[in-house]
Amino acid sequence: MGKFKIPSTPPTTNKTIRFPNDVIEAVERAIQGNECTFSAFVIEAVRSALDDLEQQDD
Repeated sequence: MGKFKIPSTPPTTNKTIRFPNDVIEAVERAIQGNECTFSAFVIEAVRSALDDLEQQDD
């Protein structure tokens, strides 16, 4: 068994962003019934988009 490591929380910065209501509703439908927050969904979506952009540049 591996050694236990205390997880660290990555540094974060608060940003205020406005979403169109239809996007908010679509995200809320997508995460309904899952253990996922709105923020976690948006962060993963942005990371995925950034990865896609990086691959396009290659």
